[in-house]
Amino acid sequence: MPTNRIQSLFESLRSPRRAAFIAYVTAGDPSPERTPAIVAALERGGVDLIELGVPFSDPVADGPVIQAGSDRALKAGTTLVKVLDIARKIRETSQIPLLLFTYMNPALHYGFEKLASDMKSAGIDGVLLTDLSVEEAAPYMKPIREAGLDTVFLAAPTSTPRRLKLVAQYSSGFVYLVSRTGVTGERAALADTLAPLVESTRKFTNLPLAAGFGISTPEQAATVAMMADGVVVGSAIVRLISENADDSRIEAFARELRQAMDGAAAARSASL
Repeated sequence: MPTNRIQSLFESLRSPRRAAFIAYVTAGDPSPERTPAIVAALERGGVDLIELGVPFSDPVADGPVIQAGSDRALKAGTTLVKVLDIARKIRETSQIPLLLFTYMNPALHYGFEKLASDMKSAGIDGVLLTDLSVEEAAPYMKPIREAGLDTVFLAAPTSTPRRLKLVAQYSSGFVYLVSRTGVTGERAALADTLAPLVESTRKFTNLPLAAGFGISTPEQAATVAMMADGVVVGSAIVRLISENADDSRIEAFARELRQAMDGAAAARSASL
């Protein structure tokens, strides 16, 4: 039985064979006060789950767009404590699943047991630690899992079968598939590494598989929705925010992607 919002979400999408629409936002970009309204606009546009990024001064997995978003958020005074406050504010009006997206440095500084407790009380449903090696994950994940929160790990095209097995072992909620090597960012075309990665990861887990990195257009989102259980869009949304897009523009962009994904779901069901 599903135990939290992330698991319940994927369970609800299984029967209609719809892919979850997952949106990444850098919390605090352009200001901590603005983020809850951005999340609300994305939810109105059809986003199913929010990755709430903790801004960090050395975001090694992120491309220039998200790096710039982190810089804006840090300059606006955003800290991990403030990100938890943002989550609490979102929870005043929404039950959308929230996944904390962060690096090890802020989490270690905060303390894992305290972080697990405070994430739970703030209404966050899980965490993805971008630079935590799955081989070293066990002691860090223990307090997170004991708090009833999901732990999401990354699988990449370069992941070996041994690593995929460990990713499956330590992940809950879903597995995040990095669709291409390199950093985040919008791309003109999808990488041809995603389909093989879906196939190889599926050998080790029945968890939902969500794909991200380089997905930015309705056509790309629709294509990925035919292969994976979830579609992650980040840089394209952060770019809109950098352009001072208002809520209606952010909502319209999300709806455009959601409609393309739903069209793919209909085609996927018809082909069965």
